[in-house]
Amino acid sequence: MKASLQLDDLPLLTPGDPAPLFVQRSASNPRYTFGSAAGRYLVLCFFGSAADAHAQAALRAVYQRPDIFDDDRACFFGVSIDREDEATGRVTNRIPGYRQFWDFDLAVSRLYGIATRSRTPEAGPIAVARKWIVVDPTMRVLASIPFQADRSDLEEVMTLLDALPPPERHAGVEIMAPILFLPRVFEPAVCRHLIGLYEAQGGEESGFMREISGKTVGVTDPGFKRRKDYMIEDRALISSLQARFLRRVVPEIEKVHQFKATRMERYIVSCYSAEDGGHFSAHRDNTTKGTAHRRFAVSVNLNDDFDGGEVSFPEYGPRSFKAPPGGAVVFSCSLLHRVSKVTRGKRYAFLPFLYDDAAARLREENAQFLVDQGAEYRAAMPEPAEQSKI
Repeated sequence: MKASLQLDDLPLLTPGDPAPLFVQRSASNPRYTFGSAAGRYLVLCFFGSAADAHAQAALRAVYQRPDIFDDDRACFFGVSIDREDEATGRVTNRIPGYRQFWDFDLAVSRLYGIATRSRTPEAGPIAVARKWIVVDPTMRVLASIPFQADRSDLEEVMTLLDALPPPERHAGVEIMAPILFLPRVFEPAVCRHLIGLYEAQGGEESGFMREISGKTVGVTDPGFKRRKDYMIEDRALISSLQARFLRRVVPEIEKVHQFKATRMERYIVSCYSAEDGGHFSAHRDNTTKGTAHRRFAVSVNLNDDFDGGEVSFPEYGPRSFKAPPGGAVVFSCSLLHRVSKVTRGKRYAFLPFLYDDAAARLREENAQFLVDQGAEYRAAMPEPAEQSKI
């Protein structure tokens, strides 16, 4: 491994550029999704190998600053390309605040312009341009600081981090999540009817989608998500709900985003219960092939007699949102969002996704990657409840 080389064929990330998202193996997670860490400052240190003296100094410098790297203000991510770092245990996670990526295939290093794209580890030593990448809470590059022979980069990074404002004011002001907050989507009688359906029929444990070996697979993990869903099958009721979306939601999306939603996916009444510890950890709704067609998520609250269970968007600050009964929070499926744990009562919600005809064709193309339900989807076929036009 050669240290601190400037390679002409590497893309250069500069402040303001979006930080490339990736999934890579970490010291404790075989598929760590980097984008899920948004909402605080993120520091990637492409140190190469912890056997190197400069890398050791870099790690010592960050380990001495738990006041910065506390998982609230900032997270540190070391990126190793040396298998011995894992085999010998000389680099490990320290929670909170410190995590390590094993980038032995150089996927992340290439993505960030650290390693040349034209070489593979099997071809011999790889030239790397070691550096620090500092990322803001909205996943945009804040600074790119190369390793320096005199190790002055260590002081430069810490001076920068010390001077940064709190994450929620990283832009100089508190910013608002780019969402729509729409009261009066459903009438009180509709809310009561949907809750009644759930109470009469009960719900089943709800999972989430993950990409595993190129396939989109439904999985459950109570530590990540705890919710129960009731699937609506009454066609007349579905048509009634669609009509309200056409009149009260679709026009607002078109006005604000110039996007005409024509399709609706999923007709469910969901329940986050305090008894179950109902919650949903930070995630995005379109990160697998089987969900890539989703454009907007809509969260319609059906009641308000609960505590917790609020929707927040970590990339845009800590503020959370609790729509009134019948009111909706509408947001792009690309936004990182979470639902806080319900601490009292039950939160009932109607939770569909919206998309258009172009996205329907994408959904058809990607149906082959679905392991469970949905593999038979066709954009032009008669619409069953779960894939209705609106």
